[in-house]
Amino acid sequence: VQLQASGGGLVQAGGSLRLSCSVSGRPFAVGWFRQAPGKEREFVAAITWTWDSPWYGDSAKGRFTVARDLAKNTGYLQMNNLKHEDAAVYYCAAGGADGIQDPKKYQFWGQGTLVTVSS
Repeated sequence: VQLQASGGGLVQAGGSLRLSCSVSGRPFAVGWFRQAPGKEREFVAAITWTWDSPWYGDSAKGRFTVARDLAKNTGYLQMNNLKHEDAAVYYCAAGGADGIQDPKKYQFWGQGTLVTVSS
C-alpha cells in the first residue's frame, strides 16, 4: 500500500483545511496522525476503508471530520476551527486492524504534510 498526503498549509486560527490522502490498495483503515516538534505522534482520526466507520481522537471530536471516497481511492480529513495547538505535521497511514488508534499498528505511512496555524 502506498499513501500520499496533501493539503497542508498556513491557515489562520479559526480557519479550515482539508487534507487528502491518496491510497493504493485496500487497507483495513486509513488513519490520520500528527506530530508537533518535541511531541509524540498523536492519533487524530481514522476511517475503516470497507465499512466507512469513523474514529476520532479527543483533539478532533467536534471539529474534524474523516471520510473516504472509494471511487477516488482517497481519504480526507476536514479540519475546522483550527487552533494553534493543531499545528503539526499530519500523516496518513494504512493499517490499524489490531488497534486503530495505535500508530504502531499501521504498516504503511505517507510522507506527511505540514499544517501551520497563525494568529
